[in-house]
Amino acid sequence: MAFNMISPGTMLAPTPVVMVGCAMEGIRPNIITIAWVGTVNSDPPMVSVSIRPQRHSHDIIRDSGEFTVNLVSKDLLEATDLCGVRSGRDVDKFELCDLKAVRAEGLSHAPAIAQSPVWLACKVRSALPLGSHTMFIGEIVSVGVQENLVDKAGKIDYAKAGLAAYCHGEYVGLGKTEGFFGYSVARPEVLKMRMKK
Repeated sequence: MAFNMISPGTMLAPTPVVMVGCAMEGIRPNIITIAWVGTVNSDPPMVSVSIRPQRHSHDIIRDSGEFTVNLVSKDLLEATDLCGVRSGRDVDKFELCDLKAVRAEGLSHAPAIAQSPVWLACKVRSALPLGSHTMFIGEIVSVGVQENLVDKAGKIDYAKAGLAAYCHGEYVGLGKTEGFFGYSVARPEVLKMRMKK
């Protein structure tokens, strides 16, 4: 198979799309849509969000030292897009999108979004200016999961959450499960049981 060579760029796809909540004393709570987000550490649990310094939320997160990462379901895609194309300098995005801000345990200011299936409350541990973006590394101090997504064993049903992702300018829904960690070496009966969902 031949490949076309193109200029170096951020071609990683798909990526999560999340709504990041932030606030601080004297500034109304804000939401910024981010597709540049990722897991960076498991112990302690940490994620990163990369934000351009010109964005309204950049300085709020830098100065408050906290933010929330709110996962996006298909039902939230229109609000997600709107929060990405409007500035919190000009509008109250919670009001604009009819979203409800809720307290994120462990944080003083940054709200979570009540309609999000899962949210992560993060305290900034590091801010790395990298060029076009600053990468904020946040330690996850609490997680909220909608009750209807947790089964009796405490497992989160992410398929039921109807999560969406971002793929170079387009929002895409996540489809059916195509495998699971270790499925390439699973016993046939385990494979049959796990994949019948």
